[in-house]
Amino acid sequence: MADFLLVHGAWHGAWCWRHVTEGLIRAGHRAHAVTLTGVGERAHLMSANITLETHIADVVHALEAEELQDVVLAVHSYAGMLGTAVADRMPQRLKHLVYVDAVVPKVGESWSSTHARATREARLAAAQQDAHYSFPAPDPAVFGLDAERHAWVKRRQTPHPGHTYEAPLQFDPQRVASVPRTFIDCTQPPLATIDVIRTRVRDARFWDGAWLPGSRCVDLATGHDPMVSAPEALIELLLGCADGAR
Repeated sequence: MADFLLVHGAWHGAWCWRHVTEGLIRAGHRAHAVTLTGVGERAHLMSANITLETHIADVVHALEAEELQDVVLAVHSYAGMLGTAVADRMPQRLKHLVYVDAVVPKVGESWSSTHARATREARLAAAQQDAHYSFPAPDPAVFGLDAERHAWVKRRQTPHPGHTYEAPLQFDPQRVASVPRTFIDCTQPPLATIDVIRTRVRDARFWDGAWLPGSRCVDLATGHDPMVSAPEALIELLLGCADGAR
């Protein structure tokens, strides 16, 4: 039996992992999905005081509260920032870190560091107009979802805390590299804001130079929300990570 901790990306909540969580439990494992402060069913906690550290603490406290050991930590999109932080601070608790079409930062980078200038400016301008300093979700059409799944995601998306967007993350690359890592590249359609990361993780110099060996990149022929659009395929990849796939 393996322990899985699943962390959603921006504008989402634990709800997006529903089919993956159910599938992992049916396969005989423990699976817990986190909802970050201020989004999903915790949207009532939205505040301008929410920071990147708030969300890192959400994940750390979930690990502690659920008493998870040898964890397969799967982080989606924005939550790559959080997974990297947890791997730096608690590497002994992780068996595998899975970046699901996620941000893979360099030391000192923020979530926004690899985004186009127009994207950064639009999100920050929207946050500045909001009383809680948050910015709204995009149309989930960009995630390549069919009509039914598009409607399901659109109903549930909530604004995302703005102060998480430009906050830099400091970490020890070698400590993070002590945890085996997999990047799942969602290719159909590829999300534009992941393009720089997609190129980065396919460069062996990035992994071997900054992160050391112990990593791999695999393709998944679906859009940016694979837990919604291709849960069975994602479950198979996660189970492979639990079995020690390299």
